[in-house]
Amino acid sequence: MTSSMVQTVACKFDDMKDGEMRQIDIGENGHALLVRENGTYTAVGHKCTHYGAQLVKGSLMNGRVRCPWHGACFNVWTGDIEDFPGLDAIPKFQTKIVEGNVLVIANPEDLKSHKKVSEMSRASPNEDGRTFLLLGGGPSSLECAETLRKNNFKGKVVIATAEDFLPYDRPMLSKVLQKKGHEIALRPKEFLENYDIKVEFKKEACKLHKSNKLVEFTDGTTIKYDKLFIGTGGTPRLMNVPGGDLKNIFYLRNPNDANAIAAACKGKRMLVIGTSFIGLEVAAFGVDKGEASSVDVVGQSPTPFARVFGSEVGARITKMHAEKGVKFHFNTSVKEFKGVNGKLEKALLTNDEVLEADVCVIGIGVKASTGFVDDCMVETTKHGSIIVDKYMKANEDIYAGGDIASFPLKMLNGKHVTIGHWQLAHAHGKVAALNMLAKSKEVDTVPFFWTMQYGKSIRYAGHAESFDDVLIEGSVEDLSFAAYYIKGNDVLAVATVGKDPIAAHVANRLYSGTMPKADKIRADPSKWHQSS
Repeated sequence: MTSSMVQTVACKFDDMKDGEMRQIDIGENGHALLVRENGTYTAVGHKCTHYGAQLVKGSLMNGRVRCPWHGACFNVWTGDIEDFPGLDAIPKFQTKIVEGNVLVIANPEDLKSHKKVSEMSRASPNEDGRTFLLLGGGPSSLECAETLRKNNFKGKVVIATAEDFLPYDRPMLSKVLQKKGHEIALRPKEFLENYDIKVEFKKEACKLHKSNKLVEFTDGTTIKYDKLFIGTGGTPRLMNVPGGDLKNIFYLRNPNDANAIAAACKGKRMLVIGTSFIGLEVAAFGVDKGEASSVDVVGQSPTPFARVFGSEVGARITKMHAEKGVKFHFNTSVKEFKGVNGKLEKALLTNDEVLEADVCVIGIGVKASTGFVDDCMVETTKHGSIIVDKYMKANEDIYAGGDIASFPLKMLNGKHVTIGHWQLAHAHGKVAALNMLAKSKEVDTVPFFWTMQYGKSIRYAGHAESFDDVLIEGSVEDLSFAAYYIKGNDVLAVATVGKDPIAAHVANRLYSGTMPKADKIRADPSKWHQSS
């Protein structure tokens, strides 16, 4: 150990049990996560690199600690990020056992930040003249690009995005609408330039020429590739009704849209069409922040989120909004918008109700931005999702990921699914990159998503396309519960509010294939996870 290193006596060797974690102080202002597994101690950074959650409050299993908030996973031996969201690793510290004491030793530089950027290569055309083209400016493309560089790819990496923003934190759009694009960028321009990751803006693909390995764009330009990754995501579904082109009718897709909605709704009557997560997050923004004078939500379903969360949880979410002043109009839709001088004034519903509105935000789903792959031997579903194998491969030298990928989900025994989760997009990009480099890496991840409304975080781990029963531990009414979604005797997913880290525990168990059967959880729903 050099004189510049700092160390601390963390504990006695027998102070901690296998499977236990502790946050410890090291140096003057530093912290570390101390882990004991299988009789061995390791120490890593104490915070998740996504939004900074304390990892000691997460879930530990088989050498990985999973963040309690959003499910990111870190290797406790190396600090590497192994599941997402987030882009960076956490620091790794040295441990030693001296005279029965557990010592943690750190370089002071590694204590300055809870994030550690992994080593990455740069382009070297003389060593590798290939071009890997990544379509789409979302997290799947960015993670793909960084994984290529982390694995010493020295060819050209090009991200071609239809937008004019660097890859950004899209979940923030519907939660904090005032943020500018550069404020929520996942990486600054200088970072991408330093690792020779080129971003081409306003490049919307219109044709894939597979035989020539060439992508044509709407601006008339083309880019040739050696390997292609498609992560183009979706575009909002439009509401084709009379008056749909009036001013102050918005679709939320990018930071400019979010900023325009935030500016337009101040002191105005807001109407939200659609009871999706995005729609209700926008409604919460309008009413909770006092931005809008009133908020009405129109939805075709009788209960928001019932298909995902079940009727009881869906009804409680609805009540949570109603308690804040949101007015719901269920089992109906808009048949016409009316305006004065080209500006929105009211909406006529299919049930003949008339709603006064100054601003309308439409969130009725998205459609896959994959039309450019038609007629080029890339197989798609009826909804336009690109079908990939367990290596995220769609066809020779073509890979896909993110919202537009139909991929085999391991926890469902390889059944193909299309799931638009932020976390999954990262995972797809990483796996695709490794296989573009011939690493033979199979996609193996557990879906994890979250929504934040009125200061309450709803976390969901797993994937239940349908379920026979919902087993609830805690109180849905008090917004402190874990709801388990059961098919037969299998637990396929959990949704939690105020019950961290149960969602992380379930994700770990589903990942390892050790999720207890439903009858065991029914026997004692409050205890099964305490020993996991």
